[in-house]
Amino acid sequence: MPVPDAALPSAGTAARGGIVATLRIYLALTKPNIIWLLLITTIPAMIVAHGGWPSTGLVVATLIGGSLAAGGANAINQFAERDIDARMERTRHRPLPTGVIAPRNVLVFGIVLGVIAAIWLAATVNALSAALAIGALGFYVIVYTYYLKRSTVQNIVIGGAAGAAPPLIGWAAVTGTVEVEALLLFLVVFYWTPPHFWALALFTSDDYRAAGVPMLPVIRGEEETKRQILLYSFLVVAITIIYGAAAGLGAIYLAVALASGGLFIWFAVKLRRGEGIDGAKPLFRYSILYLALVFGAMAADELILR
Repeated sequence: MPVPDAALPSAGTAARGGIVATLRIYLALTKPNIIWLLLITTIPAMIVAHGGWPSTGLVVATLIGGSLAAGGANAINQFAERDIDARMERTRHRPLPTGVIAPRNVLVFGIVLGVIAAIWLAATVNALSAALAIGALGFYVIVYTYYLKRSTVQNIVIGGAAGAAPPLIGWAAVTGTVEVEALLLFLVVFYWTPPHFWALALFTSDDYRAAGVPMLPVIRGEEETKRQILLYSFLVVAITIIYGAAAGLGAIYLAVALASGGLFIWFAVKLRRGEGIDGAKPLFRYSILYLALVFGAMAADELILR
């Protein structure tokens, strides 16, 4: 269950000890509210790759390894961005800005999680899934966090590659390879990320401006951001349809992909044509549901119609 930043124990509470308080701090460092979103793209990829439900043990092992890798990446990300987090209203309640944990401990925690993830996946799943998971961790931390986020308006576009890795990991866990269908699933999440994140950036642009982060709304303005959101919305819906054809999915997937994709575009059009950023929050909220619907539909199609 996600742990809201505001629910974290105070520095005084943490200092007085308490296993539960300490565990909550370390759990918050992994950003569980992000991890679950990544994992909902892993299981459907495994189902499609297997042509049905794969071994439950394999699914559990893959999810454990993926969670550890993602948690490690998120912890190291908070270590690297502790200066940014301290200047943003949305993130200033995280463990490092509030001083409830030492930066060194966060870095060590993140590295240890990453190492455990690599060993676990290599031992219980396969070497390719381990390599993909650690590759995504490295890309997110080194390329996105330390370079792209602070230097280019295209940060989330390129950096989105890390968040698009879970379908590849799930596919590789089942097949030991990365095939065309897996690459298309990667592209679905890759092209979904910019409109999802830019919608968030629209209504938190003051935070990013204060922190000096060159997000698209800060550098190019609201209108250009809304235009880009609409363009990427068309792209992600098109990729979902192409994927359905390439994977040979049936009526369930096609119906959900068309209906949910049409609604996604409608939200983007409404934001583009509206005044200000009133449509940003509804689009952001729906984008999460959209991803779950598309991946859920491909799993349902495979399990019910095959």
